[in-house]
Amino acid sequence: MYITASTSASSLLRASRSRLISSLSSFKTSSSSPPKVSPSSFVAQRSLSFSSAGRSLRCSVPRWSHGVDWRSPLSLRAQIRAVAPIIDRLERTFATMATEHAFKGILTSLPKPGGGEFGKFYSLPALNDPRIDKLPYSIRILLESAIRNCDNFQVKKEDVEKIIDWENTAPKQVEIPFKPARVLLQDFTGVPAVVDLACMRDAMNKLGSDSNKINPFGACLFDHFHAYSVPVDLVIDHSVQVDVTRSENAVQANMEIEFQRNKERFAFLKWGSDAFHNMLVVPPGSGIVHQVNLEYLGRVVFNNDGILYPDSVVGTDSHTTMIDGLGVAGWGVGGIEAEAAMLGQPMSMVLPGVVGFKLSGKLHNGVTATDLVLTVTQMLRKHGVVGKFVEFYGDGMGELSLADRATIANMSPEYGATMGFFPVDRVTLQYLKLTGRSDETVAMIEGYLRANNMFVDYNEPQQERVYSSYLELNLADVEPCISGPKRCVLSAFY
Repeated sequence: MYITASTSASSLLRASRSRLISSLSSFKTSSSSPPKVSPSSFVAQRSLSFSSAGRSLRCSVPRWSHGVDWRSPLSLRAQIRAVAPIIDRLERTFATMATEHAFKGILTSLPKPGGGEFGKFYSLPALNDPRIDKLPYSIRILLESAIRNCDNFQVKKEDVEKIIDWENTAPKQVEIPFKPARVLLQDFTGVPAVVDLACMRDAMNKLGSDSNKINPFGACLFDHFHAYSVPVDLVIDHSVQVDVTRSENAVQANMEIEFQRNKERFAFLKWGSDAFHNMLVVPPGSGIVHQVNLEYLGRVVFNNDGILYPDSVVGTDSHTTMIDGLGVAGWGVGGIEAEAAMLGQPMSMVLPGVVGFKLSGKLHNGVTATDLVLTVTQMLRKHGVVGKFVEFYGDGMGELSLADRATIANMSPEYGATMGFFPVDRVTLQYLKLTGRSDETVAMIEGYLRANNMFVDYNEPQQERVYSSYLELNLADVEPCISGPKRCVLSAFY
């Protein structure tokens, strides 16, 4: 896959979004409940798959419900009233677990070059721990997230220490909580996720509670902690069908047919984008989800109400890893994990080992990114990187365009790694300017990453980092190659 950095990406998305709004303007929906559409669109298959299980469950209500008719909202309300005192005691217990943010002392201002400040951030250098200087850049992103979200309940100081001591704890397969900055959905897996949230809202309404509590928003347990929103981006890119060809208006005609064919589904998603906070639905015709994520949705650095932190994402598609070429930590997860992250729950993950992949030299003329990717994939498969991060570094990084980096990162599922990560450097900043990010935004990104020791400048002396294992490739050694079944000239790369 070759990626072309288009300066018109933002305008294309805005135009496509306008088409979605105008095409669906006739669908008047409520912000508290989804539109009444045919179950055959997105619920029927789920209902059929659970029909037999539902029958057996209904037959055994007394055994599972402990004497309470769980199908009755009145009975559920009675149960809620009965456990309310217990919940109050738990809340008081939680409130005594932390009286202030454990790392508020390292909250540091990031000044603007012309005066004022971009915001504040949790400074890793302010910890004055020499172990952090040796950490891979990908692990530093996990560390910053743990520090920022440390409430001594979901994320504890012990978890922060595990990450700081990564060199010793990673081989022991310890678990850590991780809260990604955002969630990425595509329409195949995104629609069921929105359906689940809509069902949860209906349940809240039946219980007489506020349905707006069900939102893609990471609320904090304690009032004195900053509540970080979890933006959700859903990109409709799988509805690709060509009905009209060889005419000047083929694109517009196909789009109109697609909106008619998927009217119910698009109406439901439009309701979701209005009903849920921090949810963006990118309409069809804007591009594939991973390129939209790379060119438009990737923030690299968030500025959330004056708090700066690195962008990170989990997506419901294995090739979410393409964003790692932009210096954004991201990988694919299942729908349940994505929904939990949308509701502010941390992901439990094994602290991964990191394979350091050093690149040097320069590709010969005629050697393509495909040749490089296939060579890298072969080396990583032979080395064994399942369940690990791969982090690329070295002087050869300056010879790789961001398109080449994203192509290598996109192949992470093929060589088995959780992600293939390219730390942010000058090539990344140049790409951000090409894709329409403002000069002030790029200055904020560079300033934050430099201040927090997450930026790589190959013009400056490099401090040695520790990796679980090492690989090295001289780009001059890459030769043209193909991949595929035996005696077949078709490339397996896509």
